[in-house]
Amino acid sequence: QVQLVESGGGLVQAGGSLRLSCAASGRPFSMYTMGWFRQAPGREREFVAGIRSIVIRYADSVKGRFTISGDNAKNTVYLQMTSLRPEDTAVYYCAASLQVGVFTRTYEYGYWGQGTQVTVSS
Repeated sequence: QVQLVESGGGLVQAGGSLRLSCAASGRPFSMYTMGWFRQAPGREREFVAGIRSIVIRYADSVKGRFTISGDNAKNTVYLQMTSLRPEDTAVYYCAASLQVGVFTRTYEYGYWGQGTQVTVSS
């Protein structure tokens, strides 16, 4: 079992930056594939970024603007978001999977955080 707690969301103007954090408790962080997803009102939850060891994947919509990273000592994964746009507004969720690989589908992740709201104003 693993528990995930996100933090760092908030309100920011377009063009601004935010850093989200996801603290994992339970098994060592390095045993998991960690992912970030987001869900805007009326839309399905979508993949944003994922990391396992040195393998990283990004959704096309965030490439070059968002950076995912992990700190094994702190059992924490981060999502640094820059050049934010109003369309990035959503609840952002941290997710973990024991399967090997960096996945983009929600069903491939068995553990989820409670989510943190990110709002980008124009």
